[in-house]
Amino acid sequence: MSVTDIILALFSLLLLAYAIYDEFLMGMKKGATLLKVNLRRRNKLDCIIFIGLLFILLYNNINAHGTAITNYLLIALALIAFYISFIRWPKMLFKATGFFYANAFITYDRIKAMNLSEDGILVFDLEQRKLLIRVNNLDDLQNIYNFIVENQ
Repeated sequence: MSVTDIILALFSLLLLAYAIYDEFLMGMKKGATLLKVNLRRRNKLDCIIFIGLLFILLYNNINAHGTAITNYLLIALALIAFYISFIRWPKMLFKATGFFYANAFITYDRIKAMNLSEDGILVFDLEQRKLLIRVNNLDDLQNIYNFIVENQ
């Protein structure tokens, strides 16, 4: 196994571990999930470029008569990236004491203000930054508002 294969295997395992954590384990942290909201997908073009680059590497490896394990690792990495970008939905998980957004847990007491923009983006003002929440379904904005008002 070459250094390239080790690096590809390491990145594939790390990406797979992230996908498993995001899909299954994050919902179990910090208590029961009281509300789950799907967010809009972003970075589709970035993922298409990344997968395209992986297939260019695969093509070059096949033409150069590279090892089969490198081919399998490149395909596995492309499949995991495809799953994370196009199959999995980014989500916001609301718990009793806070919520998970972009894999970070934010407690409700950090929210200083909550605003809704004209184009349906929910803005949470925290101490030092703003969170822009782009939900997939506009009806979820009302669910989020009702949940936060009831739990404050």
